Amino acid sequence: MVIKQDFWYPPAMQNRRLHIYLPDSYYGTDERYPVMYFFDGHNLYYDSDATYGKSWGLKEFLDSWDKPMIVVGIECGHEENQRLGEYCPYKVAWGFFSRMEPKGDATFQWITGEVKPFIDREYRTYPDRRCTGIAGSSMGGLMALYGVIRYNWCFSKAACVSSAVGFCMPNIYRDLKGCYIDSDTRVYLSWGTREARGVTDHWHEDTVSYTSRRNRSIAKYIGMHGAATQIYCQTGGNHCEADWEKQVPLFMEFLWKGRFL
Repeated sequence: MVIKQDFWYPPAMQNRRLHIYLPDSYYGTDERYPVMYFFDGHNLYYDSDATYGKSWGLKEFLDSWDKPMIVVGIECGHEENQRLGEYCPYKVAWGFFSRMEPKGDATFQWITGEVKPFIDREYRTYPDRRCTGIAGSSMGGLMALYGVIRYNWCFSKAACVSSAVGFCMPNIYRDLKGCYIDSDTRVYLSWGTREARGVTDHWHEDTVSYTSRRNRSIAKYIGMHGAATQIYCQTGGNHCEADWEKQVPLFMEFLWKGRFL
């Protein structure tokens, strides 16, 4: 089942909706569950909720997967550029994102300081970092990467799908070099070969080869901490939910079972 609940988001002085998936067996047992947090929570479960009419199909996957867990989808703001600001963790001096007020770190302080304690209090979870993951696509993928680096004390797993990293690579390298990342961390990094054709103008310089090099470089730095990565280039993959849905089994199996599919 999916529970929808509004939750106060102080950085915008507004509510943000949580889309909380519970296994079908949740109310029939006293079992505890690991938890994975996803950005763009409205795009996860139902086509009727999704921004562009197509979800990740995550509910169908979780309903049939053999590892029960709780998934918390965190919806963003939808007014003007709210999403971009809420999912931008770095202040940049040039380009499109220089106009944004970066609220990404404030978003993570909210998730770790308010949302996660609420979920751990209200539901039967395993609150330990080893049982806590973070995931997202595009700007949400950047946030998942930022979270597993800067908030590694909270998240041991991250799915960074088609991450919008091109405008902030110096910041990412600085954090990869300066932050402690536990060797038990697992990070999934992916991109699609057709994404450069379908994204917005301020990403026009992101060719497939540049994206590949960036992700492989990130994986190299993560590996220097002894952590595990899986990098995946989706042949024919576009920057859209329909193609991200195809990756769900890949990153879930890797992050939670250590299996490469």
